Parts: sequence; C-alpha cells; structure tokens
Amino acid sequence: MELRAELVETPPVLLMQPTTLCNLDCSYCYLPERKVSRRMSPEVARAAADGVRGWSRRHPVTVVWHGGEPLAVGPAYFRSLVEPFSPGEEYPVTHAVQTNAALIDEAWCELFATVPVRVAVSVDGPGEANAARVDWAGQPTLDRVISGIETLRRAGIPFNVIAVVADTSPGAATALYRFACELGCDGLGVNLAEKKGVFEGVPESYGDATAFWQELAACWQADPCIRVRELDHAYTYIREELAGAGTRRADRPVVPLPMVTWDGDYLPLGAELAGFRSPQHGPFTAGNVLQTPLATLAAHAHEVPWVAEALAGVANCRRTCSYFTYCRGGQPANKYFETGRLDATETTFCHTSKINLLEGILRHAEHQHP
Repeated sequence: MELRAELVETPPVLLMQPTTLCNLDCSYCYLPERKVSRRMSPEVARAAADGVRGWSRRHPVTVVWHGGEPLAVGPAYFRSLVEPFSPGEEYPVTHAVQTNAALIDEAWCELFATVPVRVAVSVDGPGEANAARVDWAGQPTLDRVISGIETLRRAGIPFNVIAVVADTSPGAATALYRFACELGCDGLGVNLAEKKGVFEGVPESYGDATAFWQELAACWQADPCIRVRELDHAYTYIREELAGAGTRRADRPVVPLPMVTWDGDYLPLGAELAGFRSPQHGPFTAGNVLQTPLATLAAHAHEVPWVAEALAGVANCRRTCSYFTYCRGGQPANKYFETGRLDATETTFCHTSKINLLEGILRHAEHQHP
C-alpha cells in the first residue's frame, strides 16, 4: 500500500508577513530581505481575510503576524491590516504577533488590548545568551527588549517568549528557564539555533542536546511556573501513545503553518522558505491571493510541484522513521536548506529538536524513577 500525506483542508493558523523589514540584525537570521522596507498592502490583507473567514466557519483560526519585525510598520498601519479580519459571531478569528519587543510602547499596548492581539517576544535569554540579537549598528538590544516587556507588564498584556538557543552546555537550560519565569511570561518556546537560508549541507553539530532537554524537563517539573511549548508537544504525544492513539495520530493529515507574504504570495507550508528560490521549482509559492482566492489556493496546494515534493518527504519519513508518529514528517525548510531537496527524511533539526527531546524526557523520567 502506497503511503501518502495530505494537507488539512482549512488550516487553523495563517502566518501574515506585514513587512520584510527588521530593526535588528540577529546573526542567525535567515530572512533574505530584512534590510528592505516592503509592506503588505491593505488589499493583500483584505484578500487573505476573505479566505480566513471561510476557514473560520469550520473552526477557530489564529492569524499570526510574523516578520520581518511586524511592529516596524507602526501601530496605525498595523491596525489597517488587522481590521479586515475583524471577527464576527459566525467566524472566530484571533490575532497574535511575533515581535522582538524593542519597539513596544503604550500605543502598541493599547492596540494589543483593543484588537486584541496575543504577543510572543523573541529573546534568547540573559546576558550573553542574547548576544546574537544586535541592531544594525552592531549594538546590544537586550535592554530595549526588556524595556518593551516591562511596558507590556505595566499594561497588563500577557506574553510568551520564544528563544533561539545556541548554547546547550550544562546549566544553559536552567538559566533560560529561570530567565523566562522571572520575565513573567506565560510560556516559553525553544528553537535550537540552525543554519538556514542557503543550502550548505548539515549544520555544525550541537553539544549534548539530549542533556539540554533533560535539564529543561527537570526545571519545569521542579517548578512548573510557565508552560514550555516543546515539553507540551512531547508530553501530549506520550499521553496519546500510552492511550493507544498513536496510529490515529500518524494517520492524521498534515497541519501546516501556511503564510501569506507581504506581496500576497501563498506558501501552503514551509513558511521559512518565503523569499527563496529553488533551481528546480523557482520561487516557493503556490499562487497569490490578489489573483486567486485563498480557499482555492489552499484546496489545490498539493498539486503544486514543490508542495507535492514536500508531501512526498512526509510519506518518506513515515516509511523510514520510527519517530514519525511524534514528529509527523519534519520541517520542509530544514530539509531543503540541509539537503537541497524537500522529499528528504531525517535532518539535524529532527535529531536535535525532536529525537533528542524525547530522549531527554525519557532520561529525566528514568532518573526520577530508577
């Protein structure tokens, strides 16, 4: 029996790129146009909103505004992009934004509270852990980020933190977790630093990533003051396996994170491929919302050659990887940037951020219950 992977008909999340511009120059950033100020037009936002309303009649949809730096467009312009999505009783739509927080002031807090918009802040940890996040003059930005976070807290705006972690040495997970708890965030997401944006083969190896995840699991279990995204995902998987639901989990359609770029291009999956071109497939897009309705683009995405190749990669993972039920086929961008193909299987990301994560949790459990 041939294994095939399918996309869900109506994704629960849509990423929107309000601008390519970023006010920071993080050394690990892969975005190809972050020096250029290209803004999404209200026409693109309206076209995307028409499609999202259709999706939301089936289930709630979250629209995530994700850079460049979304706040670089200013509060008034950002509001003009959000307004077409104004939810009604018949279509529940919520908004979220991923920001470096350096531009947050009272005007932004007023917008976050009234739209409303859930906030996630990119910050990598205390002191030197945040050294990669500098501005275009090469100056540190942590003080500005902390100031933005303090403004959120004074306004009573809840927020999550997403950290890019390059240091997995002993003590790093503890320092990051304590830092996040002290910031007062609701949750922490952890992305291990990777090479992206160019095909350069497998990135440099980490230290003991398993030990990092074990330490993070131990910190959380000792003091579960905030949620940890990666641990949530892993423990959910473990519970489903223990309940005998693993096969059903493996059979589910792929739930991607599609993106509409600043100019209206639609990426059904692999949002990190936005702005890049493949020698074989050309630009990574499945059409444009200004020319074709979002619902049509989503319904026919599997017919686009590069998307079909990525779905073949998911099927390949299911056929060859014992961790497929948990990972669900990896990330297309990681596969492309490491191998030059979308139908590849295991990547460094799979190993360090999925396999090592489960191994770390199990190692922690063994130490707790020898």
